[in-house]
Amino acid sequence: MSESKPESGPVINPRVTWEGCSVLLDINDGDRLVFARLSAGSTLKIGNKSCSLQPLIGCTFGSLFQVEIGKEKPYLSRFVPPTDDSNVQDEGGSQLQEESRDNRAIIDNNQAQTLTGEDIDAMRRQGATGNEIVEALIANSATFDKKTQFSQEKYRLKKQKKYAPRVLLRRPFCRSICEAYFKKYPARIGFLRVDALSLLLSMANATANSDVLVVDMVGGLATGAVAERLGGSGSVCSTYLGGTPYPTEIIRMFNFSDEICKTIMLFKICTFFHFSSEFCGVPSMTCAQFKMKPVSESANMKMTIQWREKTSLSVGTEDVYLSSKNGDTDLVPENKLSSSSKTCKAPKAGEKAPKQAIQSWKENGFSSLIIAAPEQDAWGLVKDLLPLLTYSAPFAIYHQYLQPLATCMHNLQLEKMAIGLQISEPWLREYQVLPSRTHPCMQMSGTGGYILSGTRMYTDTSQS
Repeated sequence: MSESKPESGPVINPRVTWEGCSVLLDINDGDRLVFARLSAGSTLKIGNKSCSLQPLIGCTFGSLFQVEIGKEKPYLSRFVPPTDDSNVQDEGGSQLQEESRDNRAIIDNNQAQTLTGEDIDAMRRQGATGNEIVEALIANSATFDKKTQFSQEKYRLKKQKKYAPRVLLRRPFCRSICEAYFKKYPARIGFLRVDALSLLLSMANATANSDVLVVDMVGGLATGAVAERLGGSGSVCSTYLGGTPYPTEIIRMFNFSDEICKTIMLFKICTFFHFSSEFCGVPSMTCAQFKMKPVSESANMKMTIQWREKTSLSVGTEDVYLSSKNGDTDLVPENKLSSSSKTCKAPKAGEKAPKQAIQSWKENGFSSLIIAAPEQDAWGLVKDLLPLLTYSAPFAIYHQYLQPLATCMHNLQLEKMAIGLQISEPWLREYQVLPSRTHPCMQMSGTGGYILSGTRMYTDTSQS
């Protein structure tokens, strides 16, 4: 196993991209979010232009790129925002002038712009850059000087997004992946917001050297977040009911090393009960009894196929991007990679749990439990999984709605299985921070779901 370490050499610096790593591309300040795997042959389509992603290899995360028109084809070039001190001075000196200007006299009759589409095409054929086209549009606008400073910035930004789109290279980690999915398609991660995810990890005390039992039905986001927190120490047991594991394709976007991937293990829960029939007073339970649970093998397989058809996240052969057209958002596969890009594959996470780990869990129990299964009955899962924890171990359950967690909390109190029970509702509001325009955003999500947390207590099974 140690001989394979030199192959993961480029992953030593996680702040710099390497060939074969997953990246999150933020196009035009959040207008479009793209998950891609970098390789020499991978491409990105922006509008009607197809640009190679090879210039992004070896760059630091957070770098900004701009689409430029080359002689042969468009390409991505490194862009550094200008820092002009004179602009700051002009803003303060012209504050009184701006107050006397407004947009009341401006009439939108499509006659203010004298530069035609043919002129713009001619400038492109002559090799003009996107910034030069934007400046030409501003110079030929009859109403630009009459607009307020805020309107001028909006006009410039609108034209820049069209003629000189920019791409921000972001590192895919727990927060960025959750925000990207929640923004464009929250149903595929169970409407799990980033603040609810962080609260879920904190309530379950997911720290290094922990053995965390996870029920993940949010595409692998919860499993990947726990593995990221553990950092290669401890273990993450992603359990499932039925014969097919739940889809966990999001884990491949985290760029985990081989050491972290080895800590993620899959285990069929009915098999664990078969091995640990005498563990903590848990009765022996066969797989036939588990088939009577809410998730059957056929339903589990159907759910897995549907999730994979929606997301098409076969990493290494496809790029997946989030797009929004006419108000509809969807995950669309972009199958335009060359054969060279198909050879770049991420380390596979989620191998079958070895017998040594099973024996350790059987003797010591799990240190915490995390359940993110909005489609399942919370009480049915907790009733079977809570005895697998060691005593005084914390647990946290996420659900989109309050009532299933309230029922689960009531049953836990009746059965005297846990103490310190509480249901938390996270609250998050985004603020716009701009000069003279700092205020809460007009639109925000109504709720990020609910989390039931508590601590397992000792129960004397001999009296029952």
